[in-house]
Amino acid sequence: MTTLFNPRSMDFTPFLFFTGKGGVGKTSTACATAIALADRGKQVLLVSTDPASNLQDVFEVELQNKPTAIPNVPNLFAANLDTETAANEYKEKVIGPYRGKLPETVIASMEEQLSGACTVEIAAFNEFSTLLTNKELTVQFDHIIFDTAPTGHTLRLLQLPAAWSGFLEESTHGASCLGPLAGLSAKKRMYEQSVEVLANPEKTTLLLVTRPDGSPLQEAARASKELREIGLKNQYLLINGVMKDFVKNDEVSSAFFTRQVHALEQMPNELKGLQTFEIPLVPFNIAGVENIRKLFTFEQTRVVPADETKSLHVPALKTLIDDLSESRKRVIFTMGKGGVGKTTIASVIAVGLAEKGHRVHLTTTDPAAHIDYVMHGVQENISISRTDPKVEVEKYRNEVLNQAKDTVDEEGLVYLEECPQPPSMSVVWPVAVTGQLSIGHPQCHWHLEKTNECRRSKTD
Repeated sequence: MTTLFNPRSMDFTPFLFFTGKGGVGKTSTACATAIALADRGKQVLLVSTDPASNLQDVFEVELQNKPTAIPNVPNLFAANLDTETAANEYKEKVIGPYRGKLPETVIASMEEQLSGACTVEIAAFNEFSTLLTNKELTVQFDHIIFDTAPTGHTLRLLQLPAAWSGFLEESTHGASCLGPLAGLSAKKRMYEQSVEVLANPEKTTLLLVTRPDGSPLQEAARASKELREIGLKNQYLLINGVMKDFVKNDEVSSAFFTRQVHALEQMPNELKGLQTFEIPLVPFNIAGVENIRKLFTFEQTRVVPADETKSLHVPALKTLIDDLSESRKRVIFTMGKGGVGKTTIASVIAVGLAEKGHRVHLTTTDPAAHIDYVMHGVQENISISRTDPKVEVEKYRNEVLNQAKDTVDEEGLVYLEECPQPPSMSVVWPVAVTGQLSIGHPQCHWHLEKTNECRRSKTD
């Protein structure tokens, strides 16, 4: 029998990472764990690395990049790792010392090079690495809890220390999104320490949050496998929202219960060896300190009979599909918070339109890419595709390199290929410039004239 998850009586490592598919309850579980530990007298810092963080909604308090005390919870501090704020601070730290000392044109060039997506992610990554390695900060807290973004983003974040550490091991000259490589020995050590902390089972625990449903369990299994491969082997599995009973004479309740039982029976092999805990399905919203405190103490002692529920009339999804078919809308987007059912709704609309005789192309840009799982193979009148950022970046990068072979000497090509490509992060941006070809992402900006005279631009 699975054990109930109860942080009030468990011992934890200093660093805790809550990760999982969007909508499985990472934030709720992380917040409840943080409060439980703080109530035990532990000094706790809760940090969200999710760009779409809703920590402030859960705690009903405005949060920033810096730790903020949570009202009514002594010992608990929280922070949103705001990527834009981190990027602006990082950019000013790099450029600030040169203001008033270098020509304005040079300053403008530096600002341009540090204004892209790579700088945003690297700045957030530096903040994350600092939280793992800065002893002045870590000594203030017994536990630092990370409420992470959905799985794909988390995998990238946790793979970055090893990726950048390896790159800096091999590269000692030139520049990157981080700045001039020659001056990065201190950062190299920080990334090495981050790798050591993440791989140390006495310091770091990964808590894979899932729901008793096929798709979240499959994604948890994938994350577990990939993170074990980079050294994060100290893992717990938390199954959130478990029903202990179902409403008699209610088809929906019965179906949910049956589906949960079946999903847990078919749990992926990668998860079966993990220490597993359950969190029961609760009938209240996980917002506000008092409700969060109840998450781990709630017991499902009574199931509400079907005749006590209130009905709400909402038009059926078929009505929407009929409208889309009759109006002949050509492009349809489904969007929303992780876990709300975007992929499911998109697939249902696709099938509904296909059944009406329309030819439908169903595509996803979601790194998790659950369409194949939902659709279960080929459907008549429906074609399916996925835009994989990693694959597209590498394909485009190779295309640019091939185009440059005829106009760039051997040394220039070496410079081009040297630009680091951390997992799913770097992008190759082509920029048309009069009389020259500019290749690279905004922080590895290459200026290669059609002659062999120009070399990589430098700001150091």
